[in-house]
This record gives sequence, structure tokens and C-alpha cells, in this order.
Amino acid sequence: MFTLACALVAAVMWVGLLLAPWRPWSTRERLEADPAAEGVDLAGITVLIPARNEADVIGSVLAGLQAQGKGLQIIVVDDQSGDATAAIAASFPHTRVISGEPLPPGWAGKLWALEQGSRHVQTPMTLLLDADIQLQHGLLPTLLEHKRREQRQLVSLMADLRRTSFWDRLLLPVFVYYFKLLYPFALSNSRHRAVAAAAGGCILVDTDVLHRIGAFASLRDALIDDCTLARQVKQAGYRTWLGLSRDVVSLRPYGSLGSIHQMVARSAFTQLGYSTGMLLLVTAVFALAYGAPLALLASPHVWPLAWTAWAAMTVSYLPMLRYYRMSGWWSLLLPLSALLYLGMTWSSAMRYWRGVRSQWKGRVYSH
Repeated sequence: MFTLACALVAAVMWVGLLLAPWRPWSTRERLEADPAAEGVDLAGITVLIPARNEADVIGSVLAGLQAQGKGLQIIVVDDQSGDATAAIAASFPHTRVISGEPLPPGWAGKLWALEQGSRHVQTPMTLLLDADIQLQHGLLPTLLEHKRREQRQLVSLMADLRRTSFWDRLLLPVFVYYFKLLYPFALSNSRHRAVAAAAGGCILVDTDVLHRIGAFASLRDALIDDCTLARQVKQAGYRTWLGLSRDVVSLRPYGSLGSIHQMVARSAFTQLGYSTGMLLLVTAVFALAYGAPLALLASPHVWPLAWTAWAAMTVSYLPMLRYYRMSGWWSLLLPLSALLYLGMTWSSAMRYWRGVRSQWKGRVYSH
């Protein structure tokens, strides 16, 4: 009876996911660069880049921005870097480098850098861009046109994460897949305020909206700052849009399981609200969703349900693999990816219980 219940719940979960009208597994919310978008006037946009020890990538990021169009203004906030980040940034035209002040108590480093840079923005729109995100030719004019056409006050794009190793291919597309399950883009892009999400690497937002909601001071200690920002924008009565893009490229190399673990563990338990109950619930859900189908594939009487769950699970992941031009065979390793992500979430919780809320870029954020 117990095995039947487990198989039935797993099948209902995965088939229900496929049939959900908001289609969280799909990749229909996307935006790619229009290569023909040349000579566009971007004088109404200031790019705001918080940068801490990004000498390896900041040059490529700024070079990509220079090719987007004319009139674009760029502000790089050097967040106490110990390398040549500031010198490299200063060598680019139309780029202003601001030396960041020491991090005050109660602030996350990225948000403090953005707060300092925002004081110098005088254009109608602000592009919040991470220092490792390169925009391909024509992407910014395309994003600007999309924002105007859809009449949104905040638009953002999920970056294409580099996949250079087995661990990258196993885990990084799943990261985007889980993000879409947790924050269905169709619901986030609707008028409903219950779901709000953004991708912090690339956000184009009306400057006056930022001022009206009190950002960045209003979310100064948020570790998941992008979704917090989107939620505040929607709660203030404005509209947002979030999509995927292969032309917003993350230059940050991961390559190893350890580096991906560091990226996930810094905010996984934060996503659960630091709740042990939620952690146990997520563990149970993962066990049912991924463990039960695999364990019961050959079990008498319940194997049809187990195979149904397994098939639906695999089908739900295929659109993400196709979008990132990866083989569908990777879908067979989805349970392994899930096990690793669950382990990273527990690791994040154990860090918190030891007094470390998050750790990133050489900074430790305590409770």
C-alpha cells in the first residue's frame, strides 16, 4: 500500500506539472538579439555595474556594451577590488568608474555598490548588469524595444551559464529549470502579484520606479535581491517581464562541482526562509518526485505508475535541454542532479546553523 501511494503521488506530481496551464517547464518566454539592430540611440540608458575583483571579465563585458549602440552611459562601481578591475574599466570610453566605500553593516555587497552608483544615474532607464555578463551584439536594443512594446517597467533576462565541463552540463541547465519551476515565468509576467521574479544579471528598469520603491536601500540585506526587487516593483503596481536568452552570456567559469556548490549554497536556505520545516518538506518532495519513480520501476503492480512518473519527469526537462542545444540524454541524469542540489541545500542550511548566513566574494554575511 505504501509503495502504491508513493508511485501514485510521484505520477500525479509529474503529470500535473506537464498539464499546468502556466507551463513552468517550457522555454516560450525568451528573447534573442536582433543582429540588425544597429545605430540605435541608447542615450536614455545608464548601465550600472557593481564589480568586485572582476579583472578577468570586465574588459569583455564593457567591450560588449560599447557595440550595443550610441549614447549609452556606463557606471562601474569598483567594490573594494584588490585587482585591476578599476584600471581596466577606466580604459574604456564613456565609462565612469566610482570607487566604492566600505561596506556598512546591514548591507549586502552588491546592493551597496548599486546604491552608490544609482546616485549618479540621471537617465530615464537603468540597466543593472553583473560584472560577468556579456551582451551579444544587438541584445540591448532588442530588450529596449521589447520593454516598450510590452509596456513593462522592469524587464530582465536569465543569462546563459557557461557549460565547459561535465558538472556544468549536469547542473547548470537544471539550475535554470528549477528556477522556472519555483518562479513560473508566465505567472511572474502576469498582473498577479503572488509570483514575482527577475534575473539579477541583466535587468532594465525605469529609474523613477527604482526611486519610488526605495531601492536599493529598501532591500539592502536581501541575498536574493533580484526577486526581491521584482516583488517590490509589482507590489507598487508596476509590471515586470522575465525571459530566457542565449545572448546574455555569463563569463564566470564554474567547471567544478565545488564552485557550483558555492554558488548554490550561498542562497539555497535563504530561498526556504531559513525554515527547517521547509527544508524537511523539500527533502520529502524530492524523495517522492525523484527517488520513488527510480526505486519502483521494476516493482510489481506499481511499475506502470513509476514509469509514467519517470517519463513525465524526462519530458519536462527536454525543452530546457533543447533550448541550450544539449543532448536529450542528459535528462536521464535528472535524478542525480536533484540529489546533488538537495545536498547543496542541506549544506546551505548547515552553514546557517553554524552562524554563516551567506558567503560570497570574500565576504561572510552572518545572521
